[in-house]
Amino acid sequence: MRKYGVIGLGQVGATVAYTLVQQGIVDELVLIDHNEALAQAQKLDLDDASARLASTTKIILNDYAALLDAEVLIVASGNIKAIDMTSPKGRFGEYESNQAIVRDIAPKIVASGFKGILIDIMNPCDVMTDYLQRMTGFDRNRVFGTGTFLDTARMQKYVGQAVGTNGKNVTGYVYGEHGNSQFVAWSTVSVNGQPIKNFNGLDLNQLEEDARQGAFAVMNGKHYTNFAIATCAVRLAEAVSADAQLACPVSAFDPEFGTYVGMPAVIGKNGVESLIHLDLTTAEQAALTASAKFIKSNVDVLPQ
Repeated sequence: MRKYGVIGLGQVGATVAYTLVQQGIVDELVLIDHNEALAQAQKLDLDDASARLASTTKIILNDYAALLDAEVLIVASGNIKAIDMTSPKGRFGEYESNQAIVRDIAPKIVASGFKGILIDIMNPCDVMTDYLQRMTGFDRNRVFGTGTFLDTARMQKYVGQAVGTNGKNVTGYVYGEHGNSQFVAWSTVSVNGQPIKNFNGLDLNQLEEDARQGAFAVMNGKHYTNFAIATCAVRLAEAVSADAQLACPVSAFDPEFGTYVGMPAVIGKNGVESLIHLDLTTAEQAALTASAKFIKSNVDVLPQ
């Protein structure tokens, strides 16, 4: 029996829950939100949908104790209204509100006896993933964030469009913060097996900026993002359950920097099985170091 939990049932958490139910990925799903009316409404809607699905998912509502035997817990809490698209703070608009949420939910997660893998979506993602690990005390491999998994998908999309191919034919990674200090490690990027440097006429700086601003392009129209990030979270959760040994960029703890930062890692049944250290250029390594320092500086000042 496969059992997951989702904390936070706003646009993102609800989409995660719907994806899990609609695709029949889990047999049991624990849904938790401080807004009882919202939580109940989401459960009712999912139950109604289940009547027309091939699979059936048992939904358990607002019971931390039910996380005891959950395999994966996805934390999607937040306050999207705190993000001002015109502010240079970006995702750090949720910094104050989400650190308070971490302090509230972390002891409850620990008290539940949860022994599975925790995947964080909360923003600012790397900071909150680090803070969740510190406040739960879980082994670092058991806690990771979606990080630059989505940013990398956006980069693949934009590069694919620029060269006239499917973005799935683009490989490579976005490193660093899931935020303003992220960067595309162009030395890792290839299209149909050909290094990106072999393609003439590409504005790499603009493509990098397009990937960086991808979320805000969506938010400009509907004031939140949900489909893409929920898809990323579910994909990572499935990689854990299947012990897929999936190589992908996530927010993982790197001992070199003493914090969580977006970089390639291998995801399996133990969470982060290993980090993938590629030979970055001097400039790329410097950008990664700077991004990690920025993340760590914003975690170290939080109440421990």
